[in-house]
Amino acid sequence: MTGSYLIGDEMTGGYGGADILHGVTIAVDKGEIAVIVGPNGAGKSTAMKAMFGMLPLRAGQVRLGGRDITALTPQERVREGMAFVPQTNNVFASMTVEENLEMGAFIRDDDFSATMEQVFELFPVLREKRRQPAGELSGGQRQQVAVGRALMTRPSVLMLDEPTAGVSPIVMDELFDRIIEIARAGIAVLMVEQNARQALNIADRGYVLVQGRNRYTGTGAELLADPEVRRSFLGG
Repeated sequence: MTGSYLIGDEMTGGYGGADILHGVTIAVDKGEIAVIVGPNGAGKSTAMKAMFGMLPLRAGQVRLGGRDITALTPQERVREGMAFVPQTNNVFASMTVEENLEMGAFIRDDDFSATMEQVFELFPVLREKRRQPAGELSGGQRQQVAVGRALMTRPSVLMLDEPTAGVSPIVMDELFDRIIEIARAGIAVLMVEQNARQALNIADRGYVLVQGRNRYTGTGAELLADPEVRRSFLGG
């Protein structure tokens, strides 16, 4: 784990006075999918927000490519190659699909048309609907816009908070297929996911958090096969 590309190491912190995270460690390497699962209130989204700089740490550190980035703002982390897709309010509803993608390239001063073409190849429906306001799309299509916009920054790390929340099982499977493709392109993918069984199925690494602490860590296959994990978190 020490050689992983992105590491949140022994993270302790919270909002205001109370700590939500208690020595949590999460790591992911380039080309991998790491999934954070656990019950509601376990600190899953908080851990990911801490790694993106949205939560001050009282202890621990975040390292990217071996460099300590704990003191960097989220904006500075974007410029270092990190991209974060929140669960809700993750598109500009009144802007077209294409305008949303263009907004994702705000940190770039080069020609980003090739990257947009790659996004359209990954999510063909976005090409069809490129002139349509994002607010008129289905939930699954809006998620594609949000992920596509994050990819416009050409990130080395893609962070997804509940990417399949509120979508149908078919759409969920399609999104997971695209996430696998993104990782295969060499991007480190870290996601929080309520659909634990399906997410662990595609995960190279899995982290089960309980009450702000690491409870189980292993490959996706190891966690799926663990009787305790199955009984406590996967419905048997």
